[in-house]
Amino acid sequence: MRTNIGTIELNYLVNGEADLPWLVFSNSVATDLTMWNEQVEQLKNRFQILRYDQRGHGLSDAPTGRYSIDMHAEDLINLLDTLGIQRASLVGISIGGMTVLTMAKKHPERVDKLVVCDCGPTSNPRAAQQWMERIEKVSAGGMDSIVEETIERWFTKETLAKDSPILNRVAAMIRNTPVSGFTGSAYALTKFDLLPGLERLPVPTLFIAGEHDAVVDGTRILSEKAPNSRFVTIPRAGHLCNLENSEDFLSVLTEFL
Repeated sequence: MRTNIGTIELNYLVNGEADLPWLVFSNSVATDLTMWNEQVEQLKNRFQILRYDQRGHGLSDAPTGRYSIDMHAEDLINLLDTLGIQRASLVGISIGGMTVLTMAKKHPERVDKLVVCDCGPTSNPRAAQQWMERIEKVSAGGMDSIVEETIERWFTKETLAKDSPILNRVAAMIRNTPVSGFTGSAYALTKFDLLPGLERLPVPTLFIAGEHDAVVDGTRILSEKAPNSRFVTIPRAGHLCNLENSEDFLSVLTEFL
């Protein structure tokens, strides 16, 4: 389903009975709402679940220009308002984690519990340069030009070696991401800072990272700065830990929720 949130339309799906508490999932860059399929299947009898494609991804609008983490967070609160959702638990991974954390800092009264996965605390010059290089590559050669390197960066050597079906599934999501959506979000990742105000976050928060993810230490730093939070690593997993080790991820998530 698609709905207008003011300036753009977002694609979303709802699963679960109407009298259950709300649970919202926010996707990473270059993926779509189907990345949460396994978690939704296991949790839909306990929560009313909202999944959506972030702007620039999946079937949501992909306006040209530079996005920001604040813009993604504003999209999320506008979507909740449009759908009449007053309070929810939020789960996000990578840029989705940055989105839900930013929204929770701005609107803590709207959040029951918060789960932030696989994202660092701030941008830095080296990472910003890498994102600019990816923007240039995609702008010249399309999304196909970064599929292989992205898969290699996101998943462990063990998963790559056994040619898991997950790899083809994620590769398809990357290829199907609009160039304007990827570049817009990539610009957001060249300049962000999640630390201001984090020490005042009142929401119970779980920080999760795949043990082999490049941002595992950055995610731990976020947890150290946030009160009423804890940090957990997911074994045998890299950046998309909910896909690479869905069983352990679901166990940790369910216990916290």
